[in-house]
Amino acid sequence: MKTVTATEAARNFAAVLDEAERGETIVVVRGSRRVATIGPAAAAPGRAVKELLRRHRPDRDWVKDLWRVRRLTADQERSWPDA
Repeated sequence: MKTVTATEAARNFAAVLDEAERGETIVVVRGSRRVATIGPAAAAPGRAVKELLRRHRPDRDWVKDLWRVRRLTADQERSWPDA
């Protein structure tokens, strides 16, 4: 874990982000206080969700229910009262 001052982080922000992208965690201090931690972003769960959906067959009853709800929530043309 690396520590930098707020001034150093501001002046070298692109480099700080590069380090975070490579897996480094950077602690930003102002005076003697820790004010922020910059680190790698958590992995997005998109791939795991797609894999889960591929492993399970769709529930036909749920699909029917979903279509019913979508029909109930269809956009409606509404006029707004004059303010």
